[in-house]
Formats: sequence, structure tokens, C-alpha cells
Amino acid sequence: MLHDAKGRRYLIELVPGRQFHSHRGVIEHDSLIGAADGSVHLTTLDEPYVALVPTLADYVLKMGRRATVSYPKDIGAILVAADIGPGMTVLEAGTGSGALTMALGRAVGAAGRVVSYERREDHAGVARKLIAGFHGGIPEQIDLRMGEVEEGLTEVGPDRIVLDLPEPWHLARLAAEGLRPGGILLCYLPTVPQVQTVVEALTSTRAFFDVATFEVIHRDWVVDGRSVRPSHRMVGHTGFITTGRRVAR
Repeated sequence: MLHDAKGRRYLIELVPGRQFHSHRGVIEHDSLIGAADGSVHLTTLDEPYVALVPTLADYVLKMGRRATVSYPKDIGAILVAADIGPGMTVLEAGTGSGALTMALGRAVGAAGRVVSYERREDHAGVARKLIAGFHGGIPEQIDLRMGEVEEGLTEVGPDRIVLDLPEPWHLARLAAEGLRPGGILLCYLPTVPQVQTVVEALTSTRAFFDVATFEVIHRDWVVDGRSVRPSHRMVGHTGFITTGRRVAR
């Protein structure tokens, strides 16, 4: 990730022999390959750029994608709300562009497992490419599958279920059967009617306790000497997060 003096960021794939071009000049990829993380590089016009290995949040916001991604502000909340931790088995649907899948894989660690289902072949192909682009390959703990998530509910035996689907309420009863007691089901949805329907579905199973919904609002601040104010732009509503805890009937 190249950062210019005005805070603009450019995500590039380094390839020997190629160049990075901007109105501020040119930087040879060869000068970036193997350079220290955080090093400063001058363009042919003597404009400085800071070169940093992108964080997962950087990558998610800048990567080319086809499906809408979960924003970093929501990903952090999802990991905490679903209590995702090392060694867990997480069942996810759908994979989308793979942003949340990568975060889940990092959270469960090498001893854990993320089984992610995607029903659309085009989305699955993009997700596989983007995940491999960030990691240099598909991590061993991430199992990407094409098909319907119902196929994996009984086979996987998940500790957690994370659903980013338009109509997750159809899975409420199956999730109650497949999720281990004490496990958490989490749904990520953009609209109020969807939230209302999924909460009613989870409650009707009588298998989920402490069903709750919240959203995360993120607002940046500008701090420049004595000028301290909220940013003129902010990421407001992106999605609602609904959770339920599986209990014994």
C-alpha cells in the first residue's frame, strides 16, 4: 500500500519490471520489492510515498470485489459479538468477496476451521482470488465450498454460525439442530424488515436465548493543531448485527 503526502492510498500488486504511475511521478516496482516496511520512496518527480504492507482493513476497503463486503467497523464487532476465538469451528454463508472469511480465519487460527459456503460461482471465484491475494494462497484453516450452507450444517458441527444472506430466517430451525449448545448464531443484514423477520424466526424455534440486534456507527475526527472537529464524511449505517445463543430445549 502506497501512501502519498495527502493521505491517499494506493493498493498495488508488486511485479518485477512494472511501474507505479501517478500525477506525482513514477516508482519502479523493483525498488519496492524487498524494501523495509514503512520505507519512504521518491517518484521521478521527487514526491514521497510511504510503502507499507496493507493491513486486512486496508486490503478489504481497497481490493477489487464483485459482492458487497463487510466493512472493517462491522467485522470487528462481528468477531466480538459471535465470540470467535482460536480453535473454533465456524460455519459461514455466504462467502461474498471473502472479507469476513479472512477475518474469521485469522480469529480461529491454525487450530481452528472456517467452512464458508457460497452459492454463486462468480462470487466464489472472486473470493478465492482475493483471499489468495492477501495470504499468498488459501490458508489451511479456510475451507471454501460452492453450494447451499444447509449441506454443511450437520456435517460440520459448528461452534459458531455466521450468516450474511438475504433470507437467513429459512435456516433458523436447521441452525438450531446443527449448532452445538452454547454456540452463537450471528446474522448480518442491511434492512429493518429483514432483522424483524430473522428475530421472529429465531425466537419461534425456542432454541435461542438472548436474541439481540445492534449496529455500529463509525465517525472519524480531524485533529490538526487547535482545529479538532468531526470529519465532514462518515460511514453511517452499513448493516445490523443480530445474535442468538443456542440453549438446550
